[in-house]
Amino acid sequence: MTGIPLIIAFVICIVLMILAISKLKIHPFLSIMTIALLLALVGGIPLTDIPGVIGSGFSGTFSSIGIVIILGALVGSLLELSGAALKMSDCVVKLVGKKHPEAAMVIMGWVVSIPVFCDSGFVILNPIRKSLVQRTGRSSVASTVALSMGLYVAHCFIPPTPGPIAAANTLGIGDHLITVMAIGALISIPALIAGYFFALYIGKKVKAGDEADALGEDVKSYEELVASYGKLPNAFMSFAPIIVPIILMALSSAFSMASLNVPVITFLGTPIIALAVGVIFGIILLLSQKKTMQDFYNITNDTLKVVGPILFVTAAGGVLGTVIKNTSMVEFITSNAEVMSAIGIFFPFLLSAILKCAQGSSTVAITTTAGIVAPMMPALGLTTPILGALTVIAIGAGAMTVSHANDSYFWVVTNFGEMNVSDGYKTQTLGTLVIGVASMICVFIAWLFLH
Repeated sequence: MTGIPLIIAFVICIVLMILAISKLKIHPFLSIMTIALLLALVGGIPLTDIPGVIGSGFSGTFSSIGIVIILGALVGSLLELSGAALKMSDCVVKLVGKKHPEAAMVIMGWVVSIPVFCDSGFVILNPIRKSLVQRTGRSSVASTVALSMGLYVAHCFIPPTPGPIAAANTLGIGDHLITVMAIGALISIPALIAGYFFALYIGKKVKAGDEADALGEDVKSYEELVASYGKLPNAFMSFAPIIVPIILMALSSAFSMASLNVPVITFLGTPIIALAVGVIFGIILLLSQKKTMQDFYNITNDTLKVVGPILFVTAAGGVLGTVIKNTSMVEFITSNAEVMSAIGIFFPFLLSAILKCAQGSSTVAITTTAGIVAPMMPALGLTTPILGALTVIAIGAGAMTVSHANDSYFWVVTNFGEMNVSDGYKTQTLGTLVIGVASMICVFIAWLFLH
């Protein structure tokens, strides 16, 4: 099956997957894997190749973010059980006020995701988010969505994340990364505002599993939580397991942008190694709170039990994305790109959005779209460095639109945010639609003045 029938089959499969998970209560892992197998069969992948495609999708997800999720979750557990997460939330509340934790989350997410992948960033910052919810009594869903949107905007718009850098190079403006960063930062503002207000809105509509009224039980007050730790650690040690990995990854990104090859910096800046350093700081923090290595063993054991289901569901999403890549769907979309080329600056946005929805990866959507758009730049009237940078942002806006079941980030956000799949579509998927469209509106306004 190819062409339009395959796209229709894809839509039907996604609907069936949502129904299986939300209505029939089939576990997401089994639902996604079944739909991936069904799509592989109708998509024309040879029967003998299907096991290998499924295996590569599964292992590929584990190799890219599996260890990152485990180490990030372990850092989170260390921060939570040492009292450091509460100390960090105290510092954040002092800066933004008790009534605005969502604003803190969206800004922190945006800053952290400039050097750090959004998946890793969410795992790293989740302990602060959870403690802010406990500290302020605000909506857990609102803080989850605010953090997710902030991370996603920077991930798709601002170098040194790989997507925008690759797109800039492909479009011939690799020497103008500062321009891309500046326009990306400017367009980020309305996207962040839209994400913030959407988070406040949806937080009133959806409840997460870790909210008191959703659980039907009482939770400890902030004062009771602090008392249970005896004495909270100092601010420097509390932030170190998070800040140090971010600094290491940022340094590696900065050296890479400057074309400086320093093996030690590259090694330490790899997300797996950077987070391992964060774990070491977390162990030091734990021991400073008069805990023992036996406590660390128990924390690790409990964390692995919690992270296991998240890893397998995320890997299943990777399988679905890999299956789609191995059908002719993406090839069909790209080969018919000329049909949309008459719509100017909206062309890269729509093409990127279609590719994002089809195969799940924002980075793949950005790089593939840039490759298609590059030879069309003169015909689209996008010939100056500024218009080229604006095109990168239009592609990034499309690559946000939307995050759903074939995107590993969707599963990171919904699982760590303790939401079920149907709520994930109401929050993460709808939220990425809001910020993607808001961003593209601003890109279009800027294009009207610049072209």
